Amino acid sequence: MDSKRAFKIYETLDSTYPNATTALRHKNVMELLVATILSAQCTDARVNIVTKTLFKKYRIVKDYAAANLEEFEQEVRQTGFYKNKAKNIIAAAGIIDKKFNGKVPDTMEDLILLPGVARKTANVVLFYAYGKNEGIAVDTHVKRLSGRLNFTKNTDPVKIERDLMKLFLKKKWGNLSSLLVRHGREVCNARKPLCAECPVNKLCPSGGSVGC
Repeated sequence: MDSKRAFKIYETLDSTYPNATTALRHKNVMELLVATILSAQCTDARVNIVTKTLFKKYRIVKDYAAANLEEFEQEVRQTGFYKNKAKNIIAAAGIIDKKFNGKVPDTMEDLILLPGVARKTANVVLFYAYGKNEGIAVDTHVKRLSGRLNFTKNTDPVKIERDLMKLFLKKKWGNLSSLLVRHGREVCNARKPLCAECPVNKLCPSGGSVGC
């Protein structure tokens, strides 16, 4: 992969989407953590619908830690895989309350100790809540675009993240994920990418060959 081409793609997307950020609505770190866990295998739009009500009932870490599991399952049911998500969120809140004095951890090492939190979720929390570039959150959009743009040959999220971290400067890691997600939603979608409208079409080795 040509690092110069990667840099040009980043700069173009950055100028195209200057305000790219997470679509998950939240007012504090705990809400971001909960929303990100719920977003697994679920659209951000659906998560925002669920959390609009959820966040009115559960306001602090202790509220989640003390939640009734069966009730909570029903409250997050629309996000899919709700039994595991409910169990993990309540368990994570309990750990945050007891082990971290009610404060969501701000390091990768501590975050991935929480139930339901892997590197993707940890990267989202670290970047959007704490402004830390510890890695790159690889979701379905980032995975798809990284392949189409030839940033990586891998399909495993951990290996994709590793390749992206080698290709881009650390200070760009968090924003890179935001840009790829935004571009993936608006232009380079899965079924019918809008290659003719793509600002990086001329820099994309897949341009015109992925169903355009």
